[in-house]
Amino acid sequence: MLSNKKKYIVNGNSGIKAQIQFADQKQEFNKRPTKIGRRSLSRSISQSSTDSYSSAASYTDSSDDETSPRDKQQKNSKGNSDFCVKNIKQAEFGRREIEIAEQEMPALMALRKRAQGEKPLAGAKIVGCTHITAQTAVLMETLGALGAQCRWAACNIYSTLNEVAAALAENGFPVFAWKGESEDDFWWCIDRCVNVEGWQPNMILDDGGDLTHWIYKKYPNMFKKIKGIVEESVTGVHRLYQLSKAGKLCVPAMNVNDSVTKQKFDNLYCCRESILDGLKRTTDMMFGGKQVVVCGYGEVGKGCCAALKAMGSIVYVTEIDPICALQACMDGFRLVKLNEVIRQVDIVITCTGNKNVVTREHLDRMKNSCIVCNMGHSNTEIDVASLRTPELTWERVRSQVDHVIWPDGKRIVLLAEGRLLNLSCSTVPTFVLSITATTQALALIELYNAPEGRYKQDVYLLPKKMDEYVASLHLPTFDAHLTELTDEQAKYLGLNKNGPFKPNYYRY
Repeated sequence: MLSNKKKYIVNGNSGIKAQIQFADQKQEFNKRPTKIGRRSLSRSISQSSTDSYSSAASYTDSSDDETSPRDKQQKNSKGNSDFCVKNIKQAEFGRREIEIAEQEMPALMALRKRAQGEKPLAGAKIVGCTHITAQTAVLMETLGALGAQCRWAACNIYSTLNEVAAALAENGFPVFAWKGESEDDFWWCIDRCVNVEGWQPNMILDDGGDLTHWIYKKYPNMFKKIKGIVEESVTGVHRLYQLSKAGKLCVPAMNVNDSVTKQKFDNLYCCRESILDGLKRTTDMMFGGKQVVVCGYGEVGKGCCAALKAMGSIVYVTEIDPICALQACMDGFRLVKLNEVIRQVDIVITCTGNKNVVTREHLDRMKNSCIVCNMGHSNTEIDVASLRTPELTWERVRSQVDHVIWPDGKRIVLLAEGRLLNLSCSTVPTFVLSITATTQALALIELYNAPEGRYKQDVYLLPKKMDEYVASLHLPTFDAHLTELTDEQAKYLGLNKNGPFKPNYYRY
C-alpha cells in the first residue's frame, strides 16, 4: 500500500518511495529492568512497545533458567566471551540444526563455494539485525567465508533459536540474542553489536529498521564510514524511503524486500505454508469451515488466503488498493470492510504493514474465542496496547498464546502478542529463506564493492540481472533445465542471450 510513487532507475530497475511516520524511540537501552520484571508476566507496556520501531515485547515467557543472559559470564571453547546468548552449552545442538539447513540452502552454499577464493567481502564489517535462526546462521557463516566480519542481534524477541545463537557464538560470531528478551534487552543487544571498542561497522544488514534507527539516534557519526544499508522488510523499507524523502538518508540503501525473488518466493510461497503451521502449533484448530478475514492482499495476504482456502476455510479479504482488491475478487474471495464481518469471523489475520488495522473497537465486537494474529513484520497492526486495561484479564495459555478476557466472560485468543506469527510461533521453509538470504548476500557484495558514485544517498532496487542469478542458483535442486535462446530469437526479442529477460516494467 505505497503512496506518493516516484521512479528511480537503478541498473535498469526502478524503486518506489513511500511515506511512513518516523517516530522517535522513547525507551533507552541502559534502563535495565529488575530480574523479577524480566521473568514475570508483566501487564504493563512501555510507550516504545507501541512505537513503530519496537520489535520487543511487553513481557516474556518464564523459562527453566530464570537468570538473564546479561547476568551470566559465559565463554566459548576458545575462551572468547564477546557474545550474549541463553546457554553456550547448547552449541552442539545448534550446529546440527545449521547443518540440516545447509542442505536446503543450495544457492548460499554454491555462492560460498564460488566466491570463497575471491573473498568479495574482505574488509567488510557487517552489523546485522535479523531473525536468528538456522537459516540466518548459514547466511552469517557464508558472509564470514566471503571475508566479512559480522556482529549480530535479533530483530524479534520471539524468533531467536537459542541453540543456533549458541552455535554461532561457539564459532566465533559475536551474537547478542536469546528467545524471550525484554524490551530493554532488545535495545541493549543492538547497542552491544554497534558500540564496541576498536570495531566500527561499514555495512548494515537490517530487518525492520531498528538497527538503522538506533545508529541514527545514538551514533550518527558512524555513517561516515558505512558504505550502505541492505533492508529486507516492508517496515524497514518504508522507513528508509521516509529518511530519503526527508533528506536524512546519508548512505545508499538496497531495498531487498521489493526484489522479485523476495516478493514472489519469500512473501508469497513462504507465507502460504507457514501461516497454517503457525496456527496449528498454537491453537490445534481445524480450518475446514472456519470463517477467516485476511487484512491485506499483497504477496503475504495472497499466500495466506490461498492456503486457508485450500483447507476449506471461508475467506474474506479487506484491502485499500483497488488493484489488489480486484485480484482478490478474481481469485474468488469476497472483498469486505472489517467491521462488516468482525462479529462472525473465527480468525483475524493482518498482513498490511500498516498500523491500527485492528482497533479496540474491532476487538470489543469479536465473537468469543476469535483468534487474532499478525503476519506482517511490525507489531503495530493490532492495537494490543488498548487491551492492557484494568477491566480486561490476560491469561497465558501456552507459549505465545494469550487469552484476553472481557468482564462478561468473552475471550479472544491473541497469538504472539500481535507480532510476526510464523517466525514467533513456528518455523518457515528453509528453501525459501535460501532465496532471500542469497539476495541479501549479493546486495551486500554489490554495495560494498560498488565504485564511488554508482549509488547515491537513496534507496535502490536490486538489479534484475541479480534477481535472475539468484533464481538460477536454485534451479538445480529441481533438476530443472532452462531453454536457451538462439541468436536469431535473442535478436528478434532484442535481448541479451544471458539476460535480463524481462523489461523493468514487467510484473511477474
